[in-house]
Formats: sequence, C-alpha cells, structure tokens
Amino acid sequence: MQILVTLWFALMPLLLAKEVGPAPVKNAAVARDYCGIYGAVYLERDPKYKNTAAYTVYLNEDEAFANMVVYRENNKLFADATAIWYLTPKKAFADHILYVTDNRNFADFSVHFTNVRSFAACRE
Repeated sequence: MQILVTLWFALMPLLLAKEVGPAPVKNAAVARDYCGIYGAVYLERDPKYKNTAAYTVYLNEDEAFANMVVYRENNKLFADATAIWYLTPKKAFADHILYVTDNRNFADFSVHFTNVRSFAACRE
C-alpha cells in the first residue's frame, strides 16, 4: 500500500503537467537602456575595476558618430535630465559608474561632451 501511495505522488506531477512549448528566444544583443543615465556619474579608468561598472563607454571626439551627446553640469542638483551629467571625483557619490575604454569595439555606447546644454541628447 505504501508503495502505491509513493508511486501516486511521484507520477501525479507528470500526469497533471500541461504541455508547454519552447521558451521564447531572447535576442542576445539586446539594446541596453543607456539613455536613462543622468545625474552623478563616475568615469572609471582602471581596468581592475571594470567589472564594477554598469556600462563600458568610449569617449568620442566626433559628435556625429556618438550615441550620446552629454553636457557636463557643474552642479549635481541640475543634472536632472537625459545626457546631463555631473562628473563626480569619488565613486561613492556616483549614481552611475561607467568604465572608459580606448577601444570603440568594446564599448556599449559612445559619448561626446558638448559645451551647450540644449545640445545634450541620446541617440538610440
């Protein structure tokens, strides 16, 4: 009798299970939401701490090829919109930590710094 009850409990999940199709395939190269980066940003340049950064960024000299045109704000309180950053000197005070790479191919996105606040924008 005990064997029948054990067998019943072992086979019950198999009998009641619904047939499920394959899981939806996610795209491996999903675009990350880097346009939401604003506020206090710390630019990490030491390769030892690359894994602590949320994104890898390339500092682009040309505005035409940059994914994000960023305005450097002098006051942390005014860095409250997309692509407006206050570059903090300490990692502990940063809202976002970005690793700066010299190779554009390793970067998640590229940044160009502008001197005009109204030019700050994100290009997806």
